Amino acid sequence: MDTRLANRVYYFEESQTLEMAKKARELSAKGIKVINLSLGEPDFATPKHIIDAAKKAMDDGFTKYTPVAGFADLRQAISDKFLHDNGLNYSLNQIVVSSGAKHSIMNVILALINPGDEVIIPNPYWVSYSEMVKLASGKPVFVPSNILNNYKSPASAIEAAITTKTKMFLFSSPCNPSGSVYSKAELKEIADVFAKYPNIYIVSDEIYEHINFVSKHESIGQFESISDRVITINGVAKAFAMTGWRIGYIGAPEYIAKACEKLQGQFTSGANSIAQKATLAALQGSLEPTKAMVAEYLSRRNLVLKRLEEIPGITSNMPDGAFYVFPDFSYFIGKTLKGRTISSTRDLCYYLLEEAHVSVVSGEAFGNPECIRISYSLNQNDLNFAFDKLKVALTI
Repeated sequence: MDTRLANRVYYFEESQTLEMAKKARELSAKGIKVINLSLGEPDFATPKHIIDAAKKAMDDGFTKYTPVAGFADLRQAISDKFLHDNGLNYSLNQIVVSSGAKHSIMNVILALINPGDEVIIPNPYWVSYSEMVKLASGKPVFVPSNILNNYKSPASAIEAAITTKTKMFLFSSPCNPSGSVYSKAELKEIADVFAKYPNIYIVSDEIYEHINFVSKHESIGQFESISDRVITINGVAKAFAMTGWRIGYIGAPEYIAKACEKLQGQFTSGANSIAQKATLAALQGSLEPTKAMVAEYLSRRNLVLKRLEEIPGITSNMPDGAFYVFPDFSYFIGKTLKGRTISSTRDLCYYLLEEAHVSVVSGEAFGNPECIRISYSLNQNDLNFAFDKLKVALTI
């Protein structure tokens, strides 16, 4: 611990997804071909009509500072999207545009969490949730789940985690890393629990909304019993292949939106002007490019599940959304591979990077240390090449 640095730097861990991606880039820089299945980044190009809107925005002079909460026309489009797609009523004053959904989540946590407040997070969870809570001096409280219940925490288990210190419930559907999707009935059961606890806020991360293979996306904010305490997070990175554009947004009770706007005004101010205009085109334009991406993701999911079946000892659920699989690799813990004894899935991930030159992320980062997250946001040729290498490396 370097005493020259502030203590808060040591409150939380480095993102393991970014750590593995960094190590993969280091190997690539040495001329080694590495297949990176550790990052959740679509390999598709941003649709042309969105890029054209960005070019037009520059030509039209939208290159200045922006309002902290976002351009009014974009916030209106977000309001319309929430109403038409999700049945959620958020006015312009309840919407804040930020530099990515990650930024949006951090704003909400900083606006609501005091030191010692507890935040219930179902396992598995996106790697940054727990660390964001720690950065705000809150306490993450985890609700276990596993492959047997398709990585979804039942309402009864969530309620059992509630204490007098609980301030927030934070989750995603479709879920990163498991791909699990909560049904309307399952969300209703969770909403019924929180209806009994009026001091708890519900933060719903819906960034993978459109990447859903089984049903219409359902938002927990649709239930009137809790709608005044739900903060809905979304953005354009995943559905529109706009990761580098860095635009996310929230719909929230107005006093929370105002608090997030105040915080953001001192951190980053308004989000990128050109990216906001591109996002407006994304939300108001055709979803056909997104649907084509989702169809390809489904083909990739099926390919990955088929290739996983070829490797003895691995078990996987059936992901219903997002673009990840989260198989159980516990069979390999304690085994010896190519003369190396594997002590954990994190150890296994380093081995696979060094031996197979395939980058994946240990489930330790997501709350399920027996698992590994594999992203299938790459083309099928690269996926097949990666699994050829993994199959050899995992042969005992």
